[in-house]
Amino acid sequence: MSDLRVLLDGEPLPAREAALFWSRFSAWMEAHPSDLAGFARSEGLASVFPEVHAGGPVLVASRTASQRPYAVAPKRQGKGR
Repeated sequence: MSDLRVLLDGEPLPAREAALFWSRFSAWMEAHPSDLAGFARSEGLASVFPEVHAGGPVLVASRTASQRPYAVAPKRQGKGR
């Protein structure tokens, strides 16, 4: 899972923290399909969005940005941003 990245308020989490975050995210989404807002709340965050950056999955988390509904992950160019 080291290729799975997480940006928290624009800053990348260290690889180990990102892997643990992704594990929690995956377990939550399996138990509560499409409930991004519930996962964000469980982590003490305002929002979490899955995106694709430079061909790889990234969870974009925020303490302040509003949660959007679950949708197909937007693709972004560049590494991590």
